[in-house]
Amino acid sequence: MRQPASNRLLIYAPVPLYRVGEQLFLEDQARVGLRLWADNFATVAAMMPVIDAPPPEGWSPYEAGNIDRVALHPLPCAYTPLRFARCLGPTRARIAALIDEADILSFAIGGLFGDWGAVASFVAHGKDRPFAVWTDRVESAVTRLTAASGSFKTRLRKRLTAVPMWQLEKAVIRRAAVGLFHGRDTFDTYAPFCRNPKVVHDILLDRSLQITEEDFAAKQRASGQGPLQIVYAGRADDMKGPMEWLEALAQLKAGGVDFRARWLGDGPMLADMRRAAEQVGIGDVVAMPGFVADREAVIAALRQAHLFVFCHKTPESPRCLIEALMSGTPIVGYDSAYARELVEGFGGGRFVANGSVAALADVISDLSHARGALLDLQRAARRDGQRFDQDSVFRGRSEILKQALAA
Repeated sequence: MRQPASNRLLIYAPVPLYRVGEQLFLEDQARVGLRLWADNFATVAAMMPVIDAPPPEGWSPYEAGNIDRVALHPLPCAYTPLRFARCLGPTRARIAALIDEADILSFAIGGLFGDWGAVASFVAHGKDRPFAVWTDRVESAVTRLTAASGSFKTRLRKRLTAVPMWQLEKAVIRRAAVGLFHGRDTFDTYAPFCRNPKVVHDILLDRSLQITEEDFAAKQRASGQGPLQIVYAGRADDMKGPMEWLEALAQLKAGGVDFRARWLGDGPMLADMRRAAEQVGIGDVVAMPGFVADREAVIAALRQAHLFVFCHKTPESPRCLIEALMSGTPIVGYDSAYARELVEGFGGGRFVANGSVAALADVISDLSHARGALLDLQRAARRDGQRFDQDSVFRGRSEILKQALAA
């Protein structure tokens, strides 16, 4: 559908670009997201930080014009105070010029130094331009809660930045005309400071990727017998609770539960996870292949699993829970407002208090022994997941932006 010429969208997205010489590399999922924005606006200008280094897996070459009606505007990575101070003046001027050329403004925020989304918000406010803020987790809380791990320098930096980060988040949100907050945890934290807060979701899965009737019937037949199939898909990072995930699985094995588990994803704790799995005697039933570049392979793993088990420790809104529900796989893990909101329709999940590893192991064990209850939970999960798809999600967010911000 052709969009009005006045619907020119400017966004700041913190997903980094990579650059080698003059060649830019764009994350594959970010590429899909930009195309979805372009489906709803006349043009899309995307400001994104750029790293001058070879790209990791999951990034592919980008050429100007190869996403219809989308233009990328690389901004410098400036995550240290000195680098940020050096880059602030010229980058602020560039952002101001892009704001003048756009009709609708939406900026992702999160961080402190080098948070160009926050800078763009203040520039827009100074121009009396209404803007939206977007965030998918409470970055200051994540920083505070993860300040107990890492090197001394990392711990100190996190402790010193968490409070000013929280003050910056509130200052930006108070000036925004609308807040797009991914998931209930994020919404509940930020809504008191926002004049027009909205709960939204952010997924990059087409409706065609929702599990089919035929595949779900096969899943149910397989779930009625044999080892319990457990999966998680995400970064091996402390905030995801990987060691607690392994501890729960160790308790399952000690209790005689027959299972197979997979953790799909790379991260700084992956090597530690592999060593820990061997030490507690579950290396033979837990696979940790690292990053899986083939998106179809990840979706296939989610569909084949009987349960999606997670130990998220911080207030965030991970999309993997939505992807599991779209695959007909119940979400079982630590309680949060976000997780509960996802399954409030049909109850396709089971949750325990944050940090309650023994309780989590008990829930999984009960479902393994009561396969009828497991099958019922899978049916509920599938129904909960049917309201999510990328086209509907981006169309809904676009309509919010147009209603709140269009002249």
